[in-house]
Amino acid sequence: MATIHTIGRRKTAVARVYVSQGNGNITVNRRAFDNYFPTSTLQYKVQQPLTLTENVDNYDIKINVYGGGINGQAEAVRMAIARAMCEVDAENRSVLKPEGLLTRDPRMVERKKFGQKKARKKFQFSKR
Repeated sequence: MATIHTIGRRKTAVARVYVSQGNGNITVNRRAFDNYFPTSTLQYKVQQPLTLTENVDNYDIKINVYGGGINGQAEAVRMAIARAMCEVDAENRSVLKPEGLLTRDPRMVERKKFGQKKARKKFQFSKR
């Protein structure tokens, strides 16, 4: 099996994932997976496509991720791995699609408007 390259995005985070045949090693930005994503919630998010397709110990995954916060990065990685699992086997799509792992989340930070404190919040109004 050749190396599969996919990209996942979430907010401003971009994850590039390289999947190759192996025994389940995951490295993120040349660091250990458990070290880069310290909480169990983030680790669960990243491994979700692998557990749903029952491929936790079948592939080595090398991840380059940048931009955004740690939660956005974890979700970007999740999407990239889900896309890679679909390329590995087309039948995985029927498992991942209902879970929403193949859908790009379009929500982004709204821009700040001039004359206002934030995107929606206004400066305090004084009648007198």
